Amino acid sequence: MNIKKNVVICLLSVFVIGNSANAELLDLNTALQNTYKSCVGIDEILTDMKKLAGINTAVTAVGSGLGIGATVTGFVKASKDKKIEQLLKRLKEIEESKINTTVPDKREVLSAADDYFSENRDENRANEYQSEIDKLTKQSKTLGNWRTGLLAGNTVTNIAGAIIAGKNNGDEVQVLIDECRDSITGLNNSILQAKINGEDVSEAESIKKACGAYDMVDVSKINIRAKGAKISSIIGAGMGAAGTITSGVANSDKIRDDDSVSGKQKEKNLNTAANVLSVGATAATISATVFNATQISAIKKAATVAQECEKVLRQ
Repeated sequence: MNIKKNVVICLLSVFVIGNSANAELLDLNTALQNTYKSCVGIDEILTDMKKLAGINTAVTAVGSGLGIGATVTGFVKASKDKKIEQLLKRLKEIEESKINTTVPDKREVLSAADDYFSENRDENRANEYQSEIDKLTKQSKTLGNWRTGLLAGNTVTNIAGAIIAGKNNGDEVQVLIDECRDSITGLNNSILQAKINGEDVSEAESIKKACGAYDMVDVSKINIRAKGAKISSIIGAGMGAAGTITSGVANSDKIRDDDSVSGKQKEKNLNTAANVLSVGATAATISATVFNATQISAIKKAATVAQECEKVLRQ
């Protein structure tokens, strides 16, 4: 039995010496104190990160809603503008028919009466068309203002989202976790030496097991999602800002009041561009929301380890 015990002690000694070649071998109490100093506090930082990710998810979700509202409003406006275009075309046809109408002569006396009543019917239709055009134009103007305002709100939320995502990365946590891992390595060596000395290592083993789970934590996932949210929010902010400007110009009196063919085409092109930018800004904002939501999940996984580690350390 003594021979076997001596062999085990020798093997443990060789293992400890090998693992301690590049590190100072500490007594168990000192190693435990170092582990406490290195590992306690990570959970608090992760909790703050989780809160920020939650806030950012809410912010970008609002932005997504505003973007969707702007997009829907833009397409409804396009529908109104198309109806206005059709009614203007009909109104023009009526006006041209009046110009081309000749006064009935001789054998056309009887048909003149029909033409007279036909003209009155056309006049009534023209009035109806103009009334509908006026109503649709007012609605189109209002919808254009709503689209501009909603896009502006989407832009603001994306800017806020980009700032929050930029701050909510895991660089600081990575440094702290690395320090905690190093302390666990030192603790493991001290545990082996303490076993040789016949000391009680049950508490130290529990700490090593709980805090050693940091080896399974991938902080890069937190950073990848933070980066994704930041980039998506920046893209959304850029497209939202461009859409806001384009929508405002398209809905300005200068553009709307230009009844020339080129003027109407310019207005149509600007409205189409505003709608496209609105779709792009909304898609980017939704992506940012997804990244923020999945970042919370990644943070929770790391926080679970941190909570268990610190729970054992504080006992």
